[in-house]
Formats: sequence, C-alpha cells, structure tokens
Amino acid sequence: MKKQNVRTLSLIVCTFTYLLIGAAVFDALESKTENQRKIVLQEIQAIVRRKYNISDEDFRIMETIVLKSEPHRAGQQWKFTGAFYYATTVLTTIGYGHSTPSTISGKLFTMFYAIIGIPLGLVMFQSIGERVNRLSSVIIRSVKSSLHCRQTTASELDLICVVTFLSSLTIAGGAAAFSRYEGWSYFDSVYYCFITLTTIGFGDMVALQKDNALSQKPEYVMFALIFILFGLAIVAASLNLLVLRFVTMNTEDERRDEAQAMQALAGAVRLEGDVITANGSILSGQLGHHCTETTSLDPEDTSVCSCPCGCLPTNSRHRFTVRRSPTQIRHLLPVLPMHELHPPQGPVLPTPAIYPNHRASI
Repeated sequence: MKKQNVRTLSLIVCTFTYLLIGAAVFDALESKTENQRKIVLQEIQAIVRRKYNISDEDFRIMETIVLKSEPHRAGQQWKFTGAFYYATTVLTTIGYGHSTPSTISGKLFTMFYAIIGIPLGLVMFQSIGERVNRLSSVIIRSVKSSLHCRQTTASELDLICVVTFLSSLTIAGGAAAFSRYEGWSYFDSVYYCFITLTTIGFGDMVALQKDNALSQKPEYVMFALIFILFGLAIVAASLNLLVLRFVTMNTEDERRDEAQAMQALAGAVRLEGDVITANGSILSGQLGHHCTETTSLDPEDTSVCSCPCGCLPTNSRHRFTVRRSPTQIRHLLPVLPMHELHPPQGPVLPTPAIYPNHRASI
C-alpha cells in the first residue's frame, strides 16, 4: 500500500478517535450542568406563569419577542456599520449568527457573496501570513547576527516560536480590551478571542451587541474589526507553518513515487514474440529497446533476431510465434534421414557467427 494511502487512513482513524474522545469529555463536563440549568429554568418559568397567570400561548409569544429583540440592543444591525460587521463575519467564515438576513434577496446575495468572498479572504490571509513569516525570518536573522551565532538562518522551529508568541500577544491584548468594553471576565474574553480567531464563532459571546455600540462607539467598532483581521492574519501565518507542511507531504510522496516509476520504466526491457531461452523456457512479451549494433546479411541468410529494430533486411525478418512447450514443437522441425545424422567426413565448416544483442526465436 502506498505511503499516501496509509497516511490518509491513519488521519481518518485518528480524527474519528479524537472526536470520540472529545464527545466523551464534553459529556462528562457539560451534561450535568445542562440538566441543572434546565430544571432551574423550568422552575422560574412555572413561578412567572403562576404569578402573572400567563397562558401557554402568551408565554411562547413572550419568548419569541425576547429572542427577536436581542439583536436590536446593539442598534440597527443592517446600517452600513452593522452590515460591514456582518460582511466581515461572512468573509472570514466566523459566522456568529448574531444577525442573519430575513429577506429572500438578502439570503441569495449572502450565498453569492460568500462564494466569491471566502476564497478571496483565504488567499488574502494566506498571503499576509507568508509576509509575516518572511518578516519574522528577517528579524530572526538580524538577532542571530547581532548575537554572533554560528547559524544565522531562521529555522521552522524559530518561526513557530515567533508566530506562537505573536498569537498569544494578540489574544492577550484583545482580551484585555474586550473585558473592559463588554464587561466580561478576562477568562471569558480570552475564550471569545480564541473562538473568533479560530473562526469557530459559536455566537454565545459576540462583541458590539449592547448599549447601541454599533452607532455610539465608532472607535470600539474600528478596534473590533482591526482585531479580527489582524488576528486572522497571525493565525494564517501559524497555519502556513503547521498545517500546510502536513498537507504538502502527500504531494511530495506522489512526486517521489512518480520519479521512481519513471526510473523503473526507463530500465525495463519488454520482449516481442515468444522467445525460447537457453534452458528451454518460453518468455512472452514485447521488446522495448533498439539494437545498438547493425550487421549486414545476405538476403538468403536466416535472421536470428526477434526484435523489431529494423537492423535486418525486410525479407529476412519473419518470425513465428510458438504457444506450446518445447516438447511439443517437433512438428515444426525438419525430419532428416538417418544417414544425414552422421557427422560429415569432409572438412568441418566454420561455426556461423553469433550476432550479439539478438535472441533466437522459432
């Protein structure tokens, strides 16, 4: 089995195993808390309905009103500022879900906008990540030269360390700002920054969604957008070093296998016709090489060459294909009288010349 196939199967098995492990851990961590919250919410719901004497239908209407009015707390979501924020989440594939189009034309435009915008965004972030890695390489070489190190080249490990430091610094600085503007705890802010920059985008925590921030805090809106774009560029630099290295391993293995196949093909010899070897076995195939020597023969001479090299006259290149074993080809040989089988009494004729690079065939 090829190395690429083995690696693919191994990745599939490891991924599904990782999913099973994650499901078991999340089940152990979150299922109990989920049940407790459900019980508490049901008790509060019962208390409110008894206190205000609310019917089931009225209560469902109130739930719908509360859920639908939540996005409007940030202000008008579909004015230019909010629409730009929405377009950013679409292009970066974050997809918070805080605001979604409600019209058919808006949903249709979102699909076409994403078809063009998502590849464009991936290429842009990948290009920025490469520039960041190149700048990091220059800085690393300068630092090593100033420290008089023996090797001044920037290795992949050095770049990974630099990019990891930049990613950590970006998340830490963004978490401090979001903790101040949103009123979240610092840990929740770090969680929000990580979920955003990895484009997971659960939507449980979304910035710019309270106190009419989209229209009343333009500096905060600008900071949030710059944080998303710059942070994703840093993450793209990390992916360029880590993920793409493993992705290109299959391509390198395929090229190596193709080179080996071409080398094997160049040294392969194919035979044409059925050739009887010295030990009596029959080899079938086609000859894929050409004779390197040419010998001039008389037209009456019989060819002993089985290759289609054209080194012999046309009328002397007749071949016969034998499909039987050597013990069953006597009917093709001439039957000589007994007195002709005795050795001749006269002078011995010279042995016919043996032409190299030719195989005898019947």
